[in-house]
Amino acid sequence: MDKIIIKNLRLFAYHGVNEEEKINGQNFALDIECKLDLEEAGISDCLDDTVSYAKIIKTVKRVFPAEKNDLIERAAYRTAQAILSEYDRVESVKILLKKPEAPIDADFDYVAVKIKVKRSD
Repeated sequence: MDKIIIKNLRLFAYHGVNEEEKINGQNFALDIECKLDLEEAGISDCLDDTVSYAKIIKTVKRVFPAEKNDLIERAAYRTAQAILSEYDRVESVKILLKKPEAPIDADFDYVAVKIKVKRSD
């Protein structure tokens, strides 16, 4: 199946189990893969035959920071569900949600969760 891919979308939000994460917030980065059939759009060259990546980003920017979640698993799942509910053409969504500023006493690039949500889920 074909994919629309958005890499390293950077957003600020208030997710985390520690109180300071909910007060101060932090930066996150999302890699998003939406599986859908792009053949019709490839033939027609018409935006109505696909899903606009700009609209997907607009959805993510609205949904991802809207709630303060303890777990990034929940933040990723809510975001994937919103994409599926708003765009009928999308069959499944994979999200790699990276938390580069997690308050952990260690040297790392980021901690992350990767989820996949299918339309039938």
